[in-house]
Amino acid sequence: MRDPWSCPSVLVGLVGAGIQASRTPSLHEREGAEQGLRYIYKLIDLEALGIDASALPDILTAAQRFGFAGLNITHPCKQTVIALLDELSPDAEALGAVNTVVLKDGRRVGHNTDWWGFAESFRSELPDVRRDRIVQFGAGGAGAAVAHALLTLGAGTVTIVDTDGSQADRLVASLRQRFGAARAAVNTSLAEAMAGADGMVNTTPLGMVTYPGMAVPAALLRPEMWVADIVYFPLETELLREARARGCRTMSGGGMAVFQAAAAFRLLTGCDPDAARMLRHFREMG
Repeated sequence: MRDPWSCPSVLVGLVGAGIQASRTPSLHEREGAEQGLRYIYKLIDLEALGIDASALPDILTAAQRFGFAGLNITHPCKQTVIALLDELSPDAEALGAVNTVVLKDGRRVGHNTDWWGFAESFRSELPDVRRDRIVQFGAGGAGAAVAHALLTLGAGTVTIVDTDGSQADRLVASLRQRFGAARAAVNTSLAEAMAGADGMVNTTPLGMVTYPGMAVPAALLRPEMWVADIVYFPLETELLREARARGCRTMSGGGMAVFQAAAAFRLLTGCDPDAARMLRHFREMG
């Protein structure tokens, strides 16, 4: 039996608000153990600590000084953190959002594995659905990644709905620049946006344990639609429960959580993860 104290050690953290129920630590640590690493994953919960995103400079400095290999970044810090980094990967730069920061040689390099995580999950769970017209709720950091993934997967038009109109406008302008003027739009009318949609995605925190609720009234869900949610704690959100009750095909945030974590694991450790094994670990957590 291998002596665990002879294994290389890796220290990583997750920065976000209301993340006590996150499965990410267990997912990373179990895969680390499978890879022969002493993998330690810490939660840095802004809400639990009574601080906000303004503490990010201190958190990053502390992580570097204490030898963290890097940090995963989640709501509400995916865009705020960018100004504190030395370099961005092409994906992170294009999306204007970061979910993984690698700390190495005194530098902070931001990456985005969210879009790939969503795309892999979609290919696996909803490979044959119509995607001519898609409505996406949320234009934040996760929203930027998901919209990029949808258009990369061949969506005809992605319509963005967000309570922050200026944020929605910025995301759509960025998407149009990369994918073409006809591929992205903003709509402030929920009923109008949903009327002819083939499917919808929730990329807002609504549905999380700490943010209960739904981004769209259940009455606007139609049986012929598919519904995806990137929230994964709980795995079955109110939105997905209502959608299934109305006959919609659904996709939870579990697959995206695992696939983005696998890509982040590779960046943080330099080891190739076993994504199928990580999926099994995720499901075993219930």
